[in-house]
Amino acid sequence: MSLTLAITSEFRKDDSRTPLTPNQVKYLLKKFSNLKIVVEPSRNRCFNDEDYLKAGSIIKSDISEANIILGVKEVSIKKLIANKTYLFFSHTIKMNKNNLEGTQGTPGVEKKELLKEIIRKGITLIDYENIRDNSGNGYRYLGFGRFAGIVGCYNTINLHLKIEGKKMLPRAFELNSYDKLKEIINNQKFKNLKIILTGDGRVAKGSLEFFKHTNIKQVSAEDYLNNTHTEAVFCNLKTHDYVEHYDNNIFSLKDFILNPDQYKSKIKKYLSTTNMLIASHYWDPLSPKLFSKNEIKEFKNLKIIGDITCDINGSIPTTIRSTSIKEPYYSIDINSMNEVNFGNNTLAIMAVDNLPSELAKESSEEFGNALISNVLPYIINNDDGRIKKATIVNKGKLTMPFTYLKDFIN
Repeated sequence: MSLTLAITSEFRKDDSRTPLTPNQVKYLLKKFSNLKIVVEPSRNRCFNDEDYLKAGSIIKSDISEANIILGVKEVSIKKLIANKTYLFFSHTIKMNKNNLEGTQGTPGVEKKELLKEIIRKGITLIDYENIRDNSGNGYRYLGFGRFAGIVGCYNTINLHLKIEGKKMLPRAFELNSYDKLKEIINNQKFKNLKIILTGDGRVAKGSLEFFKHTNIKQVSAEDYLNNTHTEAVFCNLKTHDYVEHYDNNIFSLKDFILNPDQYKSKIKKYLSTTNMLIASHYWDPLSPKLFSKNEIKEFKNLKIIGDITCDINGSIPTTIRSTSIKEPYYSIDINSMNEVNFGNNTLAIMAVDNLPSELAKESSEEFGNALISNVLPYIINNDDGRIKKATIVNKGKLTMPFTYLKDFIN
């Protein structure tokens, strides 16, 4: 049976990523003789149309012949084609009464309308975020998290230079190379800087990977709390370091994932001497916030927050909006929590919600490799269950694990 895949152009003009690179398209067409790939033209994509044409794909504005349509982020509501199967990051699974404002910088109302239209048009929606292994540990096969961690860490350190009145480093998208990013940060010296990095997932590992190329020393949680440092240091707090059970039970990551509402934050003791907080942890709407708006005044030394996860009204209360690649920073007054000009008594915020787009070619290549290895064979051939579990809507109907979204869309 023949199969036609399509790569749609991204809705957001500042997102230049793609689910498949031209080389990956060429590989797939060679591997699957019954496969046809149509690419919607795009001026913003990190690879040009000519590259895809040379790889053997068809460049065409009308992609309605495709059985399966691949994107990266949310597809424009106006462009949705009835009765098709779509794969993209829909950012809808967190949409419940605890988080009506939405996540990833897009208002919840837009996601509501997106879901409604998907259902109305009889579409099947498979969300990349939900494609996980069957071992029970919830490992995600797909994600741009590593590059989000890398670029987010770089941007936050660059914000520190801005606040200190020093010359800022070139932006990641200007360098357009991870190797150049590593080279330039390696030549930068820092002192009297204390940084907390939260998380132990894909994003945090990307940040940790980048920190290895800086002149900033990693210290343990105990060392961070108990010793005075004149050099620049950072501490990676894993989940058990910053949350604890209300009943002081022994920490279990599995239990925290299943029952996040039974835990509270214990990060305050670390933030009393911290200058910079980089949030790289995954957040569930039922999880505790790291701290409240009222507690911010207690952190006298905290000047910068880089919220890589960028959940609006999420675990970081200062993330009142997302920012763009063009304008990545803003500042808020710690008393009013309103956005103000940079100055005294303010917190500088980095909250770009599409960080991997700054290194679009490299992040797309990594994503596409995972898509080819861990997803497409189970769509083209036989599903082992991973695709079914990731399907939010099947032919216009919410699947059983996601029926809770009825409350959201209604």
